[in-house]
Amino acid sequence: MYLKGLWKKNAVPYLFLLPWFLGVFALTIGPMISSLYLSFTQYDMLTPSKWIGTENYARMFDDPRYMQSLKVTFTYVFVSVPFKLIFALAVAMLLNKGIRALPLYRTVYYIPTLLGGSVAIAVLWRKMFGGGGVLNEFLLSVFGILAPDWVSNPKYAIYSIIALTVWQFGSSMIIFLAGLKQIPQELYEASEVDGAGRMRRFFNITIPMLSPVIFFNLVIQLITAFQAFTPAFIISGGKGGPIDSTLFYTLYLYQKGFAFFEMGYASAMAWGLLVIIAVFTAIIFGTSKYWVNYADGGK
Repeated sequence: MYLKGLWKKNAVPYLFLLPWFLGVFALTIGPMISSLYLSFTQYDMLTPSKWIGTENYARMFDDPRYMQSLKVTFTYVFVSVPFKLIFALAVAMLLNKGIRALPLYRTVYYIPTLLGGSVAIAVLWRKMFGGGGVLNEFLLSVFGILAPDWVSNPKYAIYSIIALTVWQFGSSMIIFLAGLKQIPQELYEASEVDGAGRMRRFFNITIPMLSPVIFFNLVIQLITAFQAFTPAFIISGGKGGPIDSTLFYTLYLYQKGFAFFEMGYASAMAWGLLVIIAVFTAIIFGTSKYWVNYADGGK
């Protein structure tokens, strides 16, 4: 009787939540379980799957292109994320000076974040950094520098994608700006009275007080960077070139799954990426107690 009464009491809320439950099980949990099973099979989407155990996972360590995709992805993540956060923080500190038309500046700086993940922007970026692009024309006409084709040169191709990522700093900047406005001005005033300079105030007040926001942005941007796909796909023409210099993990996963129909291997790669992201996220959370400071004095 108790369960029956409880059900009647909560029937309406659960009815409203039903679409969400259907979406979670049909579009998230269901596909995850399916991909986990497929990662232990040989499956080409045309014939029935064949159980092969852990062969797909063992194969990854003997696949030179898989190892190259890891190298490219790690380079992209460990270069783009710090630069993006540093640039976002620098702009946020400039906007925190009490300038006029602050909402307008926030909007303008946030626009690249909204547009940066689109196919059109990736195509535009490819044109800008190409051999006859705007960047090279500017360097040649102003400085007389004959620059290489950034997109087609294996030494620089990855950095053109990193530049596109750093350009999309808007979301991190908005969060940093909100965090900066929560820092009590009395701390800065007291430090000035004590004779502390700008750099000392930055490292002794701004960074410690902003550390929870830095922690949040770092986790979000790290996870997002590991899943980057569209810029690499468009700028490299979907091949990860030149010479696999832009072969991102997700791009190689896409090639294996939808170009070569090795869906079992692609599923194993997807779970491998999940483990990689989980490990780095756990490292950040584990080390946060040494550098993240909260207002109540906790770690």
